[in-house]
Amino acid sequence: MNRYTVAVLVRNQFGVLNRVTSMFRRRQFNISSLSVSETESNQYSRITVTFDGEDGAKQQLINQLYKLPDVCSIKEFTADNSVSCELLLIKVKNDPEHRDEIMAAATAFSAVTVDYSKDSVIFRIADDSRRIDDFINLMRDYTILEICRTGFISLEKGSSTIRHIINF
Repeated sequence: MNRYTVAVLVRNQFGVLNRVTSMFRRRQFNISSLSVSETESNQYSRITVTFDGEDGAKQQLINQLYKLPDVCSIKEFTADNSVSCELLLIKVKNDPEHRDEIMAAATAFSAVTVDYSKDSVIFRIADDSRRIDDFINLMRDYTILEICRTGFISLEKGSSTIRHIINF
């Protein structure tokens, strides 16, 4: 099975996210990452989806997505043609016994301290999924209180944009 990341440019309308994600469900794809936001224009939203599947089934899915009336454009991303990252917020117990080790690990991973109290520390990392997974695994040696991750986000390298291939 292969992992794919696609961005779907849609009209910013009520219910569009449900229709798009339902297409993945009907095609029996498991979504491993989902990120949605308005674009540079409030008329459009961008849905970035990471999922696992086979190449033929992926192409069928894309063809079916294009049939949805609110889908304007779809772009598939690879490591070679895009810049991608994910955001992590992680809250760790601020234990005086391990504080120096935790802060050293955060520095090594370029984590930014966004909240600090006597009981906990919250770090923020924007990086690829592998580095985020590595940081989480390292923090498992301490007491993780909470984790929140965004979905994968991607933009195509170069001057091309998803809006250049709009399908009206």
